[in-house]
Amino acid sequence: MRRILITVLALLSVAGPAAAETRYLAYDAADRVTQALTRGVTLEADRGLFGAISVRRIISTSQRGSADIRRGGPDAVRRALPAGSTESAIYHVAPEGDGRGLSRALCPGSEEVWLVAGRVRMARPLTLHAVGRWSDGGYRHCVQLSYSWRGEWAVPPAQALDDAGAPIGAPVGR
Repeated sequence: MRRILITVLALLSVAGPAAAETRYLAYDAADRVTQALTRGVTLEADRGLFGAISVRRIISTSQRGSADIRRGGPDAVRRALPAGSTESAIYHVAPEGDGRGLSRALCPGSEEVWLVAGRVRMARPLTLHAVGRWSDGGYRHCVQLSYSWRGEWAVPPAQALDDAGAPIGAPVGR
């Protein structure tokens, strides 16, 4: 019995990442504050074997720009949220590339920024909280962003490489 359980757990741990699929979930700003800061966003997310959605990147829907976000952060980020907030998934905004601009827009003057989200579900509204860490070491809530569901971007099917008619040894690109 123990061997069966270990085998099943090993297969599930391998099948989880293999079954993950990338989704692009689009949201529109639901209030004036969110409209002023971000308008709309698209989340590049992985949907796991059991349906859980983990966000990898946040993309501006109205302008060029995207920021990588990594799951995880200190518990002090959750403690900085307003009373009654139910969101608990912490994502660190990577300071590279457009992440720096996003961090400055959401938490001006902070050294690092995290986004705290609730459970990301398709066809449901989304609330994000921006929390920043300042030079004094304190964590402060910066802004609450509210989004309404817009839809999922359709991803074109993967094309098979069809080189059946190509001559063997022919130069490429000339």
